[in-house]
Order: sequence, then C-alpha cells, then structure tokens
Amino acid sequence: MADQPEAVLHDGSTIAVTVGGDGPAILLPVSPATHTAAEAETLRQWGADPDLGPNLMTGLAPTNRVIVADYESHRMANPAPATLTPDNIAADFLAIADSAGAENFAYYGYSWLALSGLQLALRTDRLKALAMGGFPPVEGPYRSMLAVTRAAHAFSVKAAEESTGPLPEPEPGDWDSVSVRTTEAQTRQFVTLYEALQDFDDGAAVLAPGRRRADKHLRHRLPPSVPCLAFAGAEDHIDYKPVWGGVRVAIGEPLARHQGALMEAGWDVRILPGLDHMGAMHSAVVLPLLTDWLQKSGWTK
Repeated sequence: MADQPEAVLHDGSTIAVTVGGDGPAILLPVSPATHTAAEAETLRQWGADPDLGPNLMTGLAPTNRVIVADYESHRMANPAPATLTPDNIAADFLAIADSAGAENFAYYGYSWLALSGLQLALRTDRLKALAMGGFPPVEGPYRSMLAVTRAAHAFSVKAAEESTGPLPEPEPGDWDSVSVRTTEAQTRQFVTLYEALQDFDDGAAVLAPGRRRADKHLRHRLPPSVPCLAFAGAEDHIDYKPVWGGVRVAIGEPLARHQGALMEAGWDVRILPGLDHMGAMHSAVVLPLLTDWLQKSGWTK
C-alpha cells in the first residue's frame, strides 16, 4: 500500500487513509495495522481476527483500489459525543473517499459500520455497491441497541465518578467488564447515533426503492441498480442481562426472516451456519464473500 493521504472529518479531526491496489475503488473501515504476537493472541482469545484488515487489503488489491481507514478506532480516540449522526458519518466516509480521489466507490462494513454503510448509500449517488455484514438491512436492532448503549453510557459515567485508579485487565470473553472501561464521550456518541435512527424505516428504504420517503433525513433512496450484499452468522444474537437493558440484539434471525424479500428486491443474502457475531467477521469468511460478490456485481477490473 503506497499512498497514505489524510481526510478531515466532520468534527475537524484528521484520519489516516491507506490506499493501494488497482481497479474500481472499495472503501473498507478496517484497521490496516499488523500486531505483535502477544497482541494477536489476545485478539484471538476474544474471538477476533488480528489479521482482518491486512488480509482484506491484500486479498482485494489485485482487483480493486482499496481505500482503508480505521474509523472505529478513530472514533474511540476522537469521540464525537454530540455529532455522531448518520448524516455526519456519511459525510466522513465521503471525505475519506475524496482524500483517495475516488469519485465512485463500493463500501463494506461490519456491525455498526454496516448500518453506517446503509445510511451512506441513502445519502449519496457516489456509492455504487454496498456490502453489509453483521447487521440486517431490514428489522435492524435499533431500539435494542439504543437500550444497550444507554446502559453502557450510564455505566461509563458511574465508573468515571467512582474511579480510584486503573482498572484491571478483563479476562477474555468477559464482555461486561469491557463496556465499563469506555469513557462517557465514547459511549455517548453511540447513544447519539442510535437515537437518530429510532424513526428510520429500514423496510421502506430497502425493500421499496421506488417508494417516496417520508423520512426527512433521507435525501436519496437506495436505487435498485446498486448491488447489495448482506450476510450474518446464523447464531448472531446476544441476550443482554437486565443491567444492560435486558434486551435481545438479533442479527442473524431477522436477516433469515427477510431473506426472501431482500432477494426479491435484488439483494444477495448469505446466512452463515454455526457462526456468531465475531465468527462471521473473520477474514477467512468475509474475503471469499466479498470477492465473489464484487465479481458478480462487475465492480472489479
């Protein structure tokens, strides 16, 4: 990866962008960083793929111009507690594309970065192909995620008030302890995001591309000409404890439930047996899906 421009985001912060490869552009909000052996082992213990970003970059570079920016890490280091809205996220990704000189581009995001890609697609004609992993395009868990993020925010506020020193490192898999380690600003920005999405009608936006939108925030509808991929693990769901809102965040189930309607609307839908949220995120799963879909969509050189 030779080119390393920078993009100025909506809040004035600057994000590093890595660009390489040859062909139609694809924007990936993943980390291009490599890890030490110890760091990689810790990530594996948490169920993550330490080589996710580098593997996607290397795997797609022969057929696509790959634009990489680690947006999630940037937002954890530079929180936008009052302004992380769908409009501003879309503006940020367009700024990243601009920094790489990409007028038109495809986009792949996972989890909340997948829903961000959908919001981007509804706000620009420059996005020519959309891939969503780990978040359903229809019946997205916007209400349950608002409950979880509000609980996380409350815990972060309480933890800051009661803090007497550094917190001990959590054991791998102890997700409850991870959430309270985030700051008030870090958690508040996701409350802001999900509050802004409470009135979003994803079924109308995705399944009825010719219907006029009532949502005042949508300047563009999702054109049927834009190739779209959605995938998730069949076991992708989390039942949160009462202290975290007592809600079920379902990803795989609604995707399977609406698979037929999505395919009828032109989507490519993949339900991945036996995989949960972390498992379906691995590069060994994602790269073949993206490669096949990009080729079928004609978005390769």
